[in-house]
Amino acid sequence: MKNIAIAGTGYVGLVTGVCLADIGHDVICVDQDHHKISTLNNGYPPIYEPGLNELMLKNMEEGRLRFTTSPSIGFKSAEIIMITVETPQNEIGSLDLQYIEQISKEIGRSIKRNNVIVVTKSTVPVGTNAKIKNWIQSEMQSSLKFQIVSNPEFISQGSAIYDTFHGDRIIIGSDSKEALHSLEELYQPFGIPIFKTDTNSAELIKVASNSFLALKISYVNALVSICEHVGGNIEDVSFGMGMDSRIGSSFLKAGVGFGGSCLPKDTHALVKMGNDVGEAINLIEEVIEVNKRQELKLVKKALNRFQSLRGKKVALLGLSFKPNTDDIREAVSIKLAKRLVQEGAIVIAYDPVSIPNVKKVLGKLISYADTVEQALMNADLTFIVTEWDEIKNVPLNLFHELMKEPVIFDGRNCFQLEAIKKYPVEYYSIGRPNVIGEINTVLQNKGS
Repeated sequence: MKNIAIAGTGYVGLVTGVCLADIGHDVICVDQDHHKISTLNNGYPPIYEPGLNELMLKNMEEGRLRFTTSPSIGFKSAEIIMITVETPQNEIGSLDLQYIEQISKEIGRSIKRNNVIVVTKSTVPVGTNAKIKNWIQSEMQSSLKFQIVSNPEFISQGSAIYDTFHGDRIIIGSDSKEALHSLEELYQPFGIPIFKTDTNSAELIKVASNSFLALKISYVNALVSICEHVGGNIEDVSFGMGMDSRIGSSFLKAGVGFGGSCLPKDTHALVKMGNDVGEAINLIEEVIEVNKRQELKLVKKALNRFQSLRGKKVALLGLSFKPNTDDIREAVSIKLAKRLVQEGAIVIAYDPVSIPNVKKVLGKLISYADTVEQALMNADLTFIVTEWDEIKNVPLNLFHELMKEPVIFDGRNCFQLEAIKKYPVEYYSIGRPNVIGEINTVLQNKGS
């Protein structure tokens, strides 16, 4: 088993560190955020991820997992150092590498042993690992040798622990056969197929994979308006498409668009990479544009129904960018909340776990509810934005019993139309017929 240092304790770093410790490696996670490390040392992860807290505590108690704010302590004995720091998108669509540069130089100052393997798990543009090598060398005070490996992550928030232990593949890219062999040994206990390639190809695989997933989402969302105008049902369309094994059913679910830290960032990054080499990727640019249009589709539907939202109380159900996470990066809910307030609406929001994060962004711009029932009380309309199980399982009678007007705009198609028809509500979903009123008729969405 190996001594591993993880640089960064965000979603990727913490999950990676915990899971590697669980298969027997000695792991120390390094982060210069003193509050975060103090919280971790007290046994509390700073992020919400199903199963993470229990697995973290188990490996801390068994002595395989530690946390420190000191790079010199964290890196000095490590055989493998994994870079997992953020690479946020800047204003022109590029990935900001300032944190990568900072930690690379810190690694150069801190490593004390020969043949350390530095692994990049952060999402980076093609060619970044060569820069990392130069940044490390620029701070080294000795002639120690080290190797660079690109090892992009493919975990999803909300299922990150499961994804780590049951992933489809592990990608490792390096010019060093010895480093590739070491990474194979590291990951062997997971029993997941490992694909070895060069560094640049490994970097591109991550961005290309996420951009393709985004393409599937935007493709089905582009069909939504056609379905709404001709009276089709997007769920039937996507299901029929997905029955073709060449297409598959994953990522063909219509909704109000994708968010999070990966798909928006990686699509913009791929477009920027293409422009940098003189190859415009217009297809991915259109994926981004479709997603932008989809994000505010519920507002458009609400305005079509009410003409004005001024003074209307809106219950906003679900705030995280997807279920089972408290991550609100690029969350559609944030954009919807801001637009609703601009339209003069009074917004009260509910989410099982992400309200503390939303308060940091929206503050007192909106109100917050402790329960779904509290959010629905006397609301004029409801927006469903995140398909948490708790929200999908809300008894449908609560909408007409608690709301002033039981008008629902469902951005994730949480409810079956046949079930909705049994209740005196107005129900507008994405790419499906509307259910209107107590007479329980289903009308076409023309013009929605």
